[in-house]
Amino acid sequence: MSIPVVDLADFLSGDAAKKASFVKALGEAYETVGFVAVKNHGIPDALITAQYDQVQQFFSLPLEKKLTYQIEGLAGQRGYTSFGTEHAKGSEAPDLKEFFQYGQTVPANHPLKWEYPDNVAVAEIPSLNNTLLEAYRNFEKSGKALLQAIAIYLDLDEYFFDAHIEEGNSILRCIHYPPITQEPKSAIRAEQHEDINLITLLVGASADGLQILTKGGEWVGVTSLPEQIVVNVGDMLQRLTNNKLKSTTHRVVNPPKEHWHTSRFSMPFFLHPKSEMSLVCLDSCIDDAHPKAYPDATAGEYLDERLREIGLKK
Repeated sequence: MSIPVVDLADFLSGDAAKKASFVKALGEAYETVGFVAVKNHGIPDALITAQYDQVQQFFSLPLEKKLTYQIEGLAGQRGYTSFGTEHAKGSEAPDLKEFFQYGQTVPANHPLKWEYPDNVAVAEIPSLNNTLLEAYRNFEKSGKALLQAIAIYLDLDEYFFDAHIEEGNSILRCIHYPPITQEPKSAIRAEQHEDINLITLLVGASADGLQILTKGGEWVGVTSLPEQIVVNVGDMLQRLTNNKLKSTTHRVVNPPKEHWHTSRFSMPFFLHPKSEMSLVCLDSCIDDAHPKAYPDATAGEYLDERLREIGLKK
């Protein structure tokens, strides 16, 4: 499926007509498909390459070594999570993946430090921590611009989201779907789900497999060009907009049998606000035809609920 393509350079160009055209294209795509491909996204190719190289080195480590980086009590929000731990909401079948997560970094005396534990440094790959930090900051910058465009589309102040996402609770997740070594019980590497956050920024995965569910109930494969990133709406933004912007259901399917011996790597950046942000449906998105669909909650309350539902938090 060819998903809509937008050029972030248009939004940042200083040209009012180009900016307005970008906002319209982005907003309409998020009302209908829920996904866009973004070119000129501002994340350097060399950084993406370094991130993939170093993450693949990590997942190549022996399991007993990787398990030393699985930290109890953090609900997988920092460090390593082993194969088969996470499952989709409403599914008992574990996803066929392992992952490593990197979160927000703040100084030791910062008022939010209690909420943001230290990231996990991997002794065997000393450069990984700095690479993930640099990638994290670049994703934050690109995501901020995209949310400014979304705010304009929603007739909010352009900078509505800025204060909520500055030093927000975003997560950079590095995922490894290992080779399939025997007939799988399911054709699904990651069961159908919607993302929890405001928006997700995904740099090109190392293999095909991502599919989205269309309004007609059909699963279609999503592809983007190497110089593009895929950005989709998450549940927090769907809740905030009372379903005006769609959090699209998606999944990752197994490859054809001749490719079972290959791994798949994926690096989504889940852009979260600070936990205190209210997700109360915007008044402008509520009317007689669209009554309020969700109970009031903060981003932190909703995240906690979802982490329990997917098996990362007890």
